[in-house]
Amino acid sequence: MISLAVQPLSRSEKLKNRCLSCGTMENMGRRKYCSLHCRQRLKQMLTMRTGLLRALNTRYATFYFTDSTLVLDILTHHSDTLFSFFYPRHGDTKPAEDFCHMANALGNTWWAEKRRTQKRYLASRHLLEIAKKNHVPCDTVKPFTTRHPTRINKSITYLRMKPSELSDPDFRQKIKVAYRRQAKKHHPDSGGYAALFRKIHQAYLDLVEWSDKPTFTSRRGFPDKWFYDGETDRWVQPTAFRQSIPMPRSR
Repeated sequence: MISLAVQPLSRSEKLKNRCLSCGTMENMGRRKYCSLHCRQRLKQMLTMRTGLLRALNTRYATFYFTDSTLVLDILTHHSDTLFSFFYPRHGDTKPAEDFCHMANALGNTWWAEKRRTQKRYLASRHLLEIAKKNHVPCDTVKPFTTRHPTRINKSITYLRMKPSELSDPDFRQKIKVAYRRQAKKHHPDSGGYAALFRKIHQAYLDLVEWSDKPTFTSRRGFPDKWFYDGETDRWVQPTAFRQSIPMPRSR
């Protein structure tokens, strides 16, 4: 049987800069993951157990964890109720292994009811009845969609611009203002380095060229949760929204 924990996550737990795959805070700096292997390991575990989400007719789901608890939130099709499963962490094990235990426990419960009733929909209903139900706005599980400018990340860095400025209707003027600011600061006549000034000037030219035909890539997800999209049957890693341009939420 799944153990439910209804205690809300504390502010300190949410603010800790931990690896979003294993939870470590050692040598993290501003990174979101301690290693590529660690991120891939958790994604593999999540991907291997999407069958249960399909059985529950999941539209969206999110997964995250604290030092003591795993949280799986599910929003099904044709429902505005958020179903939350809480599962206690097991000692020093990694979240990937803990998620396996959680998914196995949920799956065993589903299959036991399926064998008893011979009905898949009754097994799914039984499992959702175990979850904590949240009759609140479901924005916590509906994903954000963000736009990322393509091929100009270095140019933005050299001009010390924010990606969000490129969505401004007057972004061409903002590019010019940013260039003038950096050129004045780093021009060789003002004591700056010629090599850096050339890079700043090239960044300006690249951004002006990009402004003639802006291109973006779009992503959906959350900055601190793994996100499951029922339409694609895929888990998506947390997204770095601090370096993106927000768009309206999906409906």
